[in-house]
Amino acid sequence: MTTPSWDPAQYLRHSGHRLRPFTDLLARVPGLPSERPRIADLGCGPGNATALLAERWPGARVTGYDNSPEMLERARTEQPAIDFAPADARTWTPEGPHDLLFSNATLQWVPGHLDRFADWTGALKPGGVLAFQVPDNTDAPLHTLMRELAATPRWAPRLAGVLRAPDSVHAPGVYLDRLARLGCAADVWQTTYQHVLSGDDPVLDWVKGTGLRPALTALADDPEARDAFVTEYRDLLREAYPTAPYGTVLPFRRLFAVAVKGA
Repeated sequence: MTTPSWDPAQYLRHSGHRLRPFTDLLARVPGLPSERPRIADLGCGPGNATALLAERWPGARVTGYDNSPEMLERARTEQPAIDFAPADARTWTPEGPHDLLFSNATLQWVPGHLDRFADWTGALKPGGVLAFQVPDNTDAPLHTLMRELAATPRWAPRLAGVLRAPDSVHAPGVYLDRLARLGCAADVWQTTYQHVLSGDDPVLDWVKGTGLRPALTALADDPEARDAFVTEYRDLLREAYPTAPYGTVLPFRRLFAVAVKGA
């Protein structure tokens, strides 16, 4: 999988829909062990959601981490009262005890992320929380059509191995088992949102901010090829996600987990 470059403005074009799972996850986080908790937002993106953590725990020390310079620059500009720092979830380990490790729509980009849980839960205070959400829809047309197109003779030489693998997210029971074996009381569930999008080719516009980023990055040095790939993919999406009089419906399944560390 290619490490993608990110466009904060494109990502934020659907910020209302993208923020919904963050707030749904946040609502399920229980009270934290400290009055002035230490909180990390791993994969903070442009920082608009990180601000909600600071709002819920006004006395907390909140740090947002991301490996995208573009996202961190936007976050620091928009949320100057919050600390933001570069970090890669593949190697990041918390500095000192934490009350909450929060990650929204990030771990699907981290191969082997199950193996990171031991370090992360090990850094939680007793009663501390690891909470994360990941898109759980690699079997949806949004992704299957992208992978099938990338595997065609025209595109395979440029895009083989670039996109997220179908197994980049695990089954709910896998997360439950791993977290429980680490001594956490774990709650794992799935939700399918029916996002109603507006505008021309809104599903393409959505995925340009997320799942299509590796392909866009791999083809960035050849704008003509990039545009040709996007056009072919757009036509496939138009068939898979037809427009209704009220908009275009994008069904989107997500997986959530809240794990509370035992004493």
